[in-house]
Amino acid sequence: MADIPLSPQARPGDLSDGYLQLVRTRRLWTTAGLLVFAMFMLSGLLIANERNAGGFWAGLPNIFDFPADVLSEAWEKAPLLPGLLWEFLPSLIETVNIAAAATLIGALVGGILSLLVTRGLAPAPWAVGIIRRILDILRAIPDVVIALVLIFVLGGGPIPAMIAIALHTVGALGKLFSEVAENAALGPVEGLRSVGATWSQRMVLGVIPQVAPNWVSYGLLRFEINIRASAILGFVGAGGIGYDLRNAMSWGPGRFDEAALFATIVTVDQVGSAIRQRLTKGAAL
Repeated sequence: MADIPLSPQARPGDLSDGYLQLVRTRRLWTTAGLLVFAMFMLSGLLIANERNAGGFWAGLPNIFDFPADVLSEAWEKAPLLPGLLWEFLPSLIETVNIAAAATLIGALVGGILSLLVTRGLAPAPWAVGIIRRILDILRAIPDVVIALVLIFVLGGGPIPAMIAIALHTVGALGKLFSEVAENAALGPVEGLRSVGATWSQRMVLGVIPQVAPNWVSYGLLRFEINIRASAILGFVGAGGIGYDLRNAMSWGPGRFDEAALFATIVTVDQVGSAIRQRLTKGAAL
């Protein structure tokens, strides 16, 4: 908010009137922006509906049909679900392994790059801008796009999914880690510099101990996100539980009970969230 100009003759009433005028102006611009946004959203929705042969509004009442079919069939075949869980356990483990490997690689590379772009810590200031742009690119490109390219080059399987998720994780964690490192106290770093410590020694002994709790928290949060990403990439042929889910959905009724196993991803996600809270906040599991 802009500063209110003061003068020697300014009175409290003038300051109050000026403040209220600024508040009214800000609310007016906010309201106008929301109206313009709503108009663009509505016009875009209408254009998309017309290009889709008017199918959106006609199909809107059926939006809950598929979830209802999945739940009803899963309820009818509830005694078979433990057997299905055992049958698809290897796929679930593969999904978790893809996410774990991608998170570990992404966190390690992202942590190193974050220290190279942190102001006051970077050993080569001229390279900060270049590395930041690389992190921006990795973060901006969706992992599913990277996975599709890698599947075309390497073929289907977990390796393209792991590489795609790892690259996206490098961009995401690199930015988050650098923001945490910027708030680290420079006293220990300068003390280590004064006794002749190298840059890597200053980072390992002076910076990482300060930022490790937040880095671990962000890493575990990214692991939860990567589990879901790994499951989604299975739809494009990257293996894991997502591939089995796509097959179950494509077969239609009669296999919908297998689609209900996608709820295991939610269970793994909740377990990961509880562990993260335990490690970072001391919350009870």
